[in-house]
Amino acid sequence: MKRIFSGVQPTGTLTLGNYLGALRHWVHLQEDHDCLYCIVDMHAITVFQDPALFKDQTFEIAATYLACGLDPQKSILFVQSHVPAHAQLGWMLGCKTPMGWLNRMTQFKDKAGKDKEKASLGLYGYPCLQAADILLYQTHLVPVGEDQKQHIELTRDIAQSVNSAYDVDLFTLPDPLINTHAARIMSLRDGTKKMSKSDPSDFSRIHLSDDADLIAQKIRKARTDADPLPGSFDQLEGRAEAKNLVTIYAALANMTLDEVCQEFEGALFSAFKPRLSDLLVATITPIGEKIALLMNDKRELELILLDGAQRANELATTTLKAAEETFGFWTP
Repeated sequence: MKRIFSGVQPTGTLTLGNYLGALRHWVHLQEDHDCLYCIVDMHAITVFQDPALFKDQTFEIAATYLACGLDPQKSILFVQSHVPAHAQLGWMLGCKTPMGWLNRMTQFKDKAGKDKEKASLGLYGYPCLQAADILLYQTHLVPVGEDQKQHIELTRDIAQSVNSAYDVDLFTLPDPLINTHAARIMSLRDGTKKMSKSDPSDFSRIHLSDDADLIAQKIRKARTDADPLPGSFDQLEGRAEAKNLVTIYAALANMTLDEVCQEFEGALFSAFKPRLSDLLVATITPIGEKIALLMNDKRELELILLDGAQRANELATTTLKAAEETFGFWTP
């Protein structure tokens, strides 16, 4: 059985984009793969996190995992910082990663912006820790979007470099698992930008914790245009916001994009939006209700995460010890 590793930062409430782009896919993957799903809190502190909120956000991600259908009996759910081997192997791999490789990483350039001198070492070395996350578990497949593919390629380069330098078969070379059927969900305020939990406008996104009234309000206020829907998706070219709402409907209803256009051909968004709201409410509100229930009594979350950390530690320690022996460390 192939092993899968993926994770989410606890830096805010997850969105409809996270659900349709990743979480829903993860739920299916756990049925026939050996899956580890992590809350990557160590990655999150590459930028400042409010300590008063950070712990609760970690629990909220765990609650969201469960509410979306991840099963701790089928998958290992854990917090990254509860497995010290992530940091240990991350340092070791950082010592084997040329700066030239890190300089090519577009994500650092995007996050650091113009003021790179003030960016943290952690943000710069982020890919080495991410490589450790993956390689610790001898991962075969990493579910990612196209924007993360470069990180998996770097992880493969690092793994191959270590394997070759020491003439060992220490690390499994992972492959990116890109779900070609996953919907790419865009902002409700700007159809050219990806839906993001960090967008300043709360009305740019649907949170998985939103209630029915708020979901309906956000869809009513979602940017569209005055033209009717055409009979095929190709005819929506140049209408980014219209394409986005049709994409959301298709993903939720398990329909093709053309099937949605055919069903609503000639309809204005004043008629389409209420139908989309109903579909969103039916899908999202049960998730939000379960998140709230779990957050009201965190004991179940604690037990699940502690059990997951123990299971993850057992796997990670095996790889870490092999890496230490390969590097020549004396381990008592």
